[in-house]
Amino acid sequence: MKEHKGMRPQDIVILLKLIIDADQEIRIKDLSSKLFISGSEISESLNRSAIARLIDPATRVVNKEAFLKFLEYGLPYVFPAQLGPVMQGLFTAHSESSLYLSFSSEEKLVWADEFGKERGQSILPLYPTVSKAVRKDRLLYKLLALCDIIRIGDAADKNKAVWQLREICHARGPV
Repeated sequence: MKEHKGMRPQDIVILLKLIIDADQEIRIKDLSSKLFISGSEISESLNRSAIARLIDPATRVVNKEAFLKFLEYGLPYVFPAQLGPVMQGLFTAHSESSLYLSFSSEEKLVWADEFGKERGQSILPLYPTVSKAVRKDRLLYKLLALCDIIRIGDAADKNKAVWQLREICHARGPV
């Protein structure tokens, strides 16, 4: 039996990508190239997620209900977001363009990124390569922005974000 060393932030990114790509054959090298995370880190993440019963180790199908509960109740405590200085970057949380009208905050939040064209108060993304990965995957961008709302938002915004995550995840393949 493998020792469980606890979840890491990249596990959230990888599990979200597994949900997005649920209708495709899932290979470590493909996840690695899409997420800019090394193959060994992907493999270790899949092992941690299997031990935590968040994926089926044989099929790599995400246990969506367990994962959504973890996002709702665990994410803001295990991987909280802290506000940093105003920087150039990519909008996240309620500032992301597809979410902007659904949430109440006027504050602009960004992941610091040298190629980003927006300015706002920075928060660290769940994993450093997120800004590269979301440029190629609009849905991953939206899901990670919703996760940032859970990490930093007020109770009403967190509830809305969880609801949207649930809707999107359940629309993507088996529950």
